[in-house]
Amino acid sequence: MLKTFANLFKIPELRARIFFTIGLVAVARLLAMIPTPGVDWAAIVEMQNMMEQNNAGGLVAWFDTFTGGALMQCSVGTLSIWPYISAQIIIQLMTAVIPALGRLQREGDAGRKTLNLYIRWLTIGICVFQALALANTMLHPDRLGVGDQLQLVTAMPPFLFYVNTVIAMTGASMFVMWLGDQITERGIGNGVSLLIMINITSRLPVAVADAARRYFNIGGAQAQGQIWELLVLLVFFFAVLLGTVAITQALRKIPIHSTRAISRGASYGGGVNYLPLRVNFSGVMPIIFAGPILQIIGMLSRLNGTNPVSAFLKKTGELIAQPTTMTHIILYGALILFFTFFWVATQFNAMNISDGLKRDGSYIPGIRPGLATAEYLDAVMTRVTFIGAIALLLIAIIPLLLTSSRQISWEITSFFGGTSLLIIVGVALDTLRRLESQLVMRNYDGFLKHGRITGRR
Repeated sequence: MLKTFANLFKIPELRARIFFTIGLVAVARLLAMIPTPGVDWAAIVEMQNMMEQNNAGGLVAWFDTFTGGALMQCSVGTLSIWPYISAQIIIQLMTAVIPALGRLQREGDAGRKTLNLYIRWLTIGICVFQALALANTMLHPDRLGVGDQLQLVTAMPPFLFYVNTVIAMTGASMFVMWLGDQITERGIGNGVSLLIMINITSRLPVAVADAARRYFNIGGAQAQGQIWELLVLLVFFFAVLLGTVAITQALRKIPIHSTRAISRGASYGGGVNYLPLRVNFSGVMPIIFAGPILQIIGMLSRLNGTNPVSAFLKKTGELIAQPTTMTHIILYGALILFFTFFWVATQFNAMNISDGLKRDGSYIPGIRPGLATAEYLDAVMTRVTFIGAIALLLIAIIPLLLTSSRQISWEITSFFGGTSLLIIVGVALDTLRRLESQLVMRNYDGFLKHGRITGRR
C-alpha cells in the first residue's frame, strides 16, 4: 500500500490534482479561523471556557464538530458547506412530491442544470437566515447558557453587526461551495464531501489531547482513567471502524437477465447482470435529521413560563436535553429508524426500476415483469433496509452509551460512531476508489492485490 501511495505522486497529472485539492482545503480551513467582524476574540475564549465548565454544549457542541470548530470561534466560515447540503437535501426530497421538479430530474443535463440553479438560490436564502440567527445569538450569548454578563460583540450598532455578519458568512459559505465544485472538477474526489470530512477530522487533535489528559498525567493534572480502559477503547474503536466499513460497502445483488435479440442469424445482448441494493441506502441522513430534532426539543428545558403548557414543555425538554438519559437514547433510536425508512420510501422508486428493466428487455428470474417486479424489489429493499437501520442505530448510539457509562467527553466519543465516523469512512472509501481507478487506468497496481475497494465479490 505504501508503494501504491508513492505511485500517486509519480503521475504528473494525478500529483497536480492532489496538491490542488490540498491547497483548496487549506483555504477552506483558513476561513474557519477568521473571526466575524465586530466579534470580541477575548470574549469568545471566555465563552468557550464557561461552556466547558457548565457543560452547556448540547446542540452547539454537536454543530461545532461539523463546522470544524468554526462555530465556537464565531468565524466567517461558521456556515461552511452546510447550507448547500441542506438545500440539496430539500430539493431532493421535493422532487419526490412535486411533479415539476421530478420531471426536471429526468430531463438529463438540462434538467440537472436547472435544479442546480434552484439549489444555489435556496443556498443563499438558507445562508441569510442562518447568519441572522447566529448574529442574534452573538448579540445575546445568554441564550447559550453562559450567563447574562458576557458580551461577544464589541461597540457596534446591532443593525450594522447584522449586515456585516450576513454579508461575511453568506459570502464565505458561497465561496466554500465554489471551492467544493473546483475540487470535484479539477481535484480528487467529491469536493463537498471532502470539505465535510476535513471539518470533522480537524477536531481529531482536540480528541487526542482530551484522551491524553484523561489517561496520562500531563501538566501535573491527575489522570481520570486507567490504561486498560484506553486499550479497550482502542480495540473497540477498530471493531466499530470495521463494522462501519462493512455496512457502508454492503450490497444485496439482484440477478438481472437480459433477453437475447436475434437479427439475420446473429444474436445480440443476453447475459446476467446484477442490480445492487445498498444495505445502508440512506447513508447518514437519518442521523442528521434525528440529532438536531432532539437537540431543539431539549432546548424547551430553558422555558420559564408558569402556565401548564410551558411547564409541560419544560418537563419534556428536561427529559430529552441530556443525551445520556435513557429517554433521549430511546427517542433517538426511534427517530433514526423512522427516517431510515422514510428516506428509502421517498428516494427508492421500485416502479421506475421495474419499468426501466421492462423497457430494456431485462427481467429478474422467476419474477414477472411490471408490477410483480416492483413488488418484489420493494419487499427485498424493505428487508435490506431493516438490517441497515439496525446497524445504523447501533453505530449512532455508541457515542451516547460511551458518554453515559464512562463519562468520556463528546470530543472523544464522536469518533466512535454516529455521523462523524460514517462520513469519514464513506468519503475515505470514495476517495480511495477514485484514486485506485486513476492508477489502474495508467497501468499501476491498485491499493489491494485482490478484489476492489468497492466491496467483496
